[in-house]
Order: sequence, then structure tokens, then C-alpha cells
Amino acid sequence: MRSISQPPSASGEPAAGTFPAWEWHLFPDDETMSAAAAARLAEELRANPSALVCLATGASPKRTYELLTARAQTERQLFARARWMKLDEWGGLAMDDPASCETFLRDAILDPLEVPPERYCGWKSQPADAQAECRAIAAWLAHNGPIDLHVLGLGENGHLGFNEPALELCREPHVAALTRESLSHAMLGKSRGRVAYGLTLGMDDILGSGRILLLVTGRHKAQQLRRLVTGEISPLFPASLLRQHRSVAIYCDAAAASLCPVEPWAASTARPGQEP
Repeated sequence: MRSISQPPSASGEPAAGTFPAWEWHLFPDDETMSAAAAARLAEELRANPSALVCLATGASPKRTYELLTARAQTERQLFARARWMKLDEWGGLAMDDPASCETFLRDAILDPLEVPPERYCGWKSQPADAQAECRAIAAWLAHNGPIDLHVLGLGENGHLGFNEPALELCREPHVAALTRESLSHAMLGKSRGRVAYGLTLGMDDILGSGRILLLVTGRHKAQQLRRLVTGEISPLFPASLLRQHRSVAIYCDAAAASLCPVEPWAASTARPGQEP
């Protein structure tokens, strides 16, 4: 399995310590941020109706997904051809466990939009062979990808999916050893089972996406967002590798941005609070 141990040195890559030339969208609270992010997702689907959208789970994107699927009441055709993919899963939980990523996406996206199996790819949470499951996901993505639009959250330790901080990061779909921070995730508070490992797309799968929407909400994410903006590119902070991507849009609320310097907003391609 190929891994990432340090950022590439090719000319033209963002230098560590500089502010990424991304879109920065700052909003006063989670509700207004989520409304703008949902509007952006709808805009992307209008531009590319058969887009492959990869979905993170958790508190940060939850309201965005609710507001997006509410549009189906008046814009059903908006979702008629869209394809969806699950970023990661808690290995060891039943698929219908209340804490599984599958249950989250069923409730938030798949069931409200009545997405048929042929337009969805998701990890099995209890595969008989976890490595074979990784190969199956990689094969599906190779045939149906790349990902057009990737919705991500920012982990409290800087992880993306279950790409956890490490000296080397896996490039491909893989089985992940989970950190203490991940095993303390709020999602697991309602679990009926026991998590054994993580299943996740790798960094090449993420960085190969056409566009990335990073949703960051809450004061508890402020330190991580500041580090993303001001820190170095390092596999010890996986989110920092997003600085190698040319099309990232950050949507965040004021609480998450409370420790950020003013420069990213001033240099942004989108003014703070500006909806797409």
C-alpha cells in the first residue's frame, strides 16, 4: 500500500506557513453556514447533475444535509442522477447501529432522496475480510470516479475521514487504527456495539476530488482551523495536506474561526459571509 510521508516538493505547491488561496466563507453561526453550504451543494448538482459526491458524517455536515434534502420537495429533479459515496465507516458496528456512518447517511441523505443502490457506494461495516472490502471500494471508485465533489469535516486531531495523524498516511482505501480522539467521537455515544477499527478512503482519493467543501463549526474546532490556516503541511496533521489541492472551499462559523488571523478572510476569493 502506497503512503504519504511528506508533502511533494514540486514547484507551484503551496509553501508551508503561507495562507492557502482557497475560498473562505465565514458565517455568524452554524445555521447560516449550513444554509450556504447546502446552497453550494445544490449549485454544484445543477452544474453537474450526475456528479459523484462523497459524504463525511458527523455534526458539522448534519444540518447542511438536512437543508439540502429539503430541496427535494420542490426540486426533485436536482437529485435524479446524482451519485453518492460514503467516506468512511466504523469497522465492527452493525450497519443499522445508531452510531454507524451508514445509519447517519440513510437518515440524512439516502432515504429522504430515495437513492437507489446503483447510485450509492458505501463501506460494509462488518466485512468478512476488511482488506477485501478496501479493494472492492478502490475498484468501484476506479470504475466510477473520480469524486467530483467531496464534503469533509475537520477532525479534532486534524484527521480527514479516518486518515489519522501518523508519520505516513495511506493513499488508498484502507483499514485504519483509530486514535483516542476518534474513539471518543460523539457519534459513538449512542452505539450498541464496539468499534474495532476504521474503514476509510485514502488521501489520494480525497485529493483527487474535483472540488472539496470543508465544513467547520464550533469553538472546539477553532484550534484545528487555525493550525490548518497557519501551520505546516505534515502527515501528523492530515488536514494540512488539503493545501496541495487547488479547489477547496471552507465554510465555517464564527466560533470555529475565532482563533484564525484576519489574513485568510482578507485574501479570500469570497468575502466573509458571502454565499456562493
